Amino acid sequence: MTRYRSFVAVGDSFTEGLNDPGTDGHFRGWADRVAERLATLEPEFRYANLAVRGKVIDQIVADQVPVAMAMRPDLVSFCAGGNDLLRPGSDPDRMAKKVAAAVRELRGAGADVLMFTGVDPRDTPIMRRARGKFATFYLHLRSIADLSGSLLVDQWSMQGLRDWRAWSDDRLHMNEHGHRMVAAKVLDVLGVPPEDDWRKVWPPRERVDPSAKRREDAQWLREHFTPWLGRRLRGTSSGDNVTAKRPDLIPFEAEDL
Repeated sequence: MTRYRSFVAVGDSFTEGLNDPGTDGHFRGWADRVAERLATLEPEFRYANLAVRGKVIDQIVADQVPVAMAMRPDLVSFCAGGNDLLRPGSDPDRMAKKVAAAVRELRGAGADVLMFTGVDPRDTPIMRRARGKFATFYLHLRSIADLSGSLLVDQWSMQGLRDWRAWSDDRLHMNEHGHRMVAAKVLDVLGVPPEDDWRKVWPPRERVDPSAKRREDAQWLREHFTPWLGRRLRGTSSGDNVTAKRPDLIPFEAEDL
């Protein structure tokens, strides 16, 4: 088991931790949970989280990767592409080339790199139509991880994440349960015994009344999908006025959560 002394997380809302409530108006998320566990193994452990919701690959590579490299951490998590894939005309082949270049730079700087595939979108009404594009991009990521000697967290295989009880009301971001499962999977990949089991099996759900399901869908369209679509049409992002919640590589304290 490798004992990491420093960890920098880069990416978008997934790595920022939406929608896993933390303290002081910030979100917690899988990366904070992993940092908390790593800190128990290394007294001098330091952690930074540069991720900002809504960011696409070009922004993450331009704004976050150089900062992470300058910090010279032992471990960097790199997860990007989800917001690109949701945009019309996105090309998974071109996206993968940008990711590969960023990962090569991070590996060249001496860091272990942690990469992620996404969750199978087959159960998501909007995204399942582009399932082939998602799958192509995730296969590229597997190849990049193999070629660069990076670590890979395969969320596609995490059946527990296909249950809506792991997701928040917006159906795009995980809730506390989802983030706990991802943290457990990350720790497993790092060779660190996790406190939770990422192979979560949910108890059977009660049958949902069709009329109640239609009301839920209507509420989701009104409260979540319509505002998201509006931002796309205006060319704005949920992260336009958001800064990194933990921009400096500093000692980790449990009370930070």
